[in-house]
Amino acid sequence: MATPAKQEAIAEIADKFRTSSAAVLTEYRGLSVKQLTELRTKIREHATYAVVKNTLTEIAAKEAGVSAFDGQLSGPTAIAFVTGDPVETAKGLRDFAKANPAFVIKAGVLDGKPLTAEEITKLADLESREVLLAKLAGAMNASLSKAVYLFAAPLSQAARTVDALRAKVEAEGPASAPADAPAEAAPAEASEDVATGGDEA
Repeated sequence: MATPAKQEAIAEIADKFRTSSAAVLTEYRGLSVKQLTELRTKIREHATYAVVKNTLTEIAAKEAGVSAFDGQLSGPTAIAFVTGDPVETAKGLRDFAKANPAFVIKAGVLDGKPLTAEEITKLADLESREVLLAKLAGAMNASLSKAVYLFAAPLSQAARTVDALRAKVEAEGPASAPADAPAEAAPAEASEDVATGGDEA
């Protein structure tokens, strides 16, 4: 039976699994404390990097319903528990692994779905959430600008048409218009104004 200290450790790890959007299992054999501190600093904005005991982690993972690490818990183990952007965390881990060949990314879990080491590398190649949101916002702004222009253009043209008709009526007056003048004369001139106005716009 697990001691109270071990039970507490298991509960803490299980809670981290439950409250994290993702987790990445790594092996840090041969790395110094300084290197591990560097890694923690690199990813701390989006994740916490915790050295764990394999037996306790196996129990905690089962309690949290995580099966992605089954059969993977061996050697000196540490887990990146992601609470921020999984893509940025994956980038940090990948870049650190490139600079430190002794560091191994073994497996991961994202929103409850298992990830292989290769899938984590592919995740690192994606654009970050901030970049994607910025691109989405840019696309939306461009679409909105076009929509505003499309809506505003007919309205401004209609306003110029009304102003032209009003000016014509005020200048000529109802009595000054020839009795046999074609009924379409005013709209024709108005139409001409719309076309002109469209060119100016």
